[in-house]
Amino acid sequence: MRWLRWAVDEFTQETVPAAVRVDAMNAMRFSGPVLPDGEVQDLYVVDGRITFERQAGAETVASGWIVPGLVDAHCHLGMDDGGAVGHDETVEQAVIDRDAGALLIRDCGSAADTSWVHEREELPRLIRAGRHIARSRRYIRNYAEEVEPDDLVAATREQARRSDGWVKLVGDWISREEGDLAPSFPAGAFAAAIEAAHDEGAKVTAHCFGPDVLPGLLDAGINCIEHGTGLSEDLIAQMLAQGTALVPTVMQLQKFPVHAAQGRERFPTYADRMEDLFRRHRDTLMAAHEAGVPMYAGSDSGGVARHGNLPGEVIALHDLGFSRYDALAAASWRAREWLGHQGLVEGAEADFVVYDSDPLADLEVLRRPACIVLRGRVVA
Repeated sequence: MRWLRWAVDEFTQETVPAAVRVDAMNAMRFSGPVLPDGEVQDLYVVDGRITFERQAGAETVASGWIVPGLVDAHCHLGMDDGGAVGHDETVEQAVIDRDAGALLIRDCGSAADTSWVHEREELPRLIRAGRHIARSRRYIRNYAEEVEPDDLVAATREQARRSDGWVKLVGDWISREEGDLAPSFPAGAFAAAIEAAHDEGAKVTAHCFGPDVLPGLLDAGINCIEHGTGLSEDLIAQMLAQGTALVPTVMQLQKFPVHAAQGRERFPTYADRMEDLFRRHRDTLMAAHEAGVPMYAGSDSGGVARHGNLPGEVIALHDLGFSRYDALAAASWRAREWLGHQGLVEGAEADFVVYDSDPLADLEVLRRPACIVLRGRVVA
């Protein structure tokens, strides 16, 4: 009821003053329910950081539901379906994601070196995983560093050193010899690569559609699984015990019937596998969620998927069976904590989104941000 009283009595969406847009040193005031708790507060931004202490003379910028900056935990900046793209197109991609509320991106593998994005304060914060590491001729052309098993450790060390603390392995992909999904590397090679990445201070995640690759990766102590449609009850229990994260990319999984149809003529076994994984994906992923496996939202933007659709992934998580609260948490405060970034607390960096109405009542609101603040500046 306090949200309703506030909405009726105090809600006004104010025009952002031009002076505030160009001078982040001014104190700015934002008011409304602050998520995740929903307490109605005045939030101030001073020198790029959040404070809840009253700032006399602060410019009132916006009122609404204030949400910690959204997180796209599986995104690919700097590439399209043909491979790496140039700086200008990368900036365009990043701005599209930012304007959809994604202020922190875990770039889960890119064909391009996007380290320069860190220097652009108007672009989202970026956590890079370097290039995908795949088996030779066993992945999308021009995307990955393609190696054979004997070179996997060296390639992993190289990408760990080039990244922002993550390495992305292609865990499985279609094997033309087998006509089905198959692990890209032997379990022992994966284990040695994960050990090498950890030795370099990096975490490891892996693309995994099918079931066969998962036991070896989990036994080796991998930090995160992407997609995860091959999970079983035992593997879910192992993930929970080890604290292994899962980024399901639900919108990507909805393309499995298309992948099956495209491959059926040449690889009928693969097509059957993809259709079976699709039929079971809802039960599989909800079993992981209900068991307590930490799960985060990732749009899989880049390549063939359009940028700026993180709200769509949050809605897809809800459609899968997540509560609205859990779906938004997976793309906001929980994801920020997982990746080492604070939410809306005293002294935190000012990255947040303001919405005209309550996203926990209707997640479609996420598609219509009213005000976006990044690094203490209003950027949209």
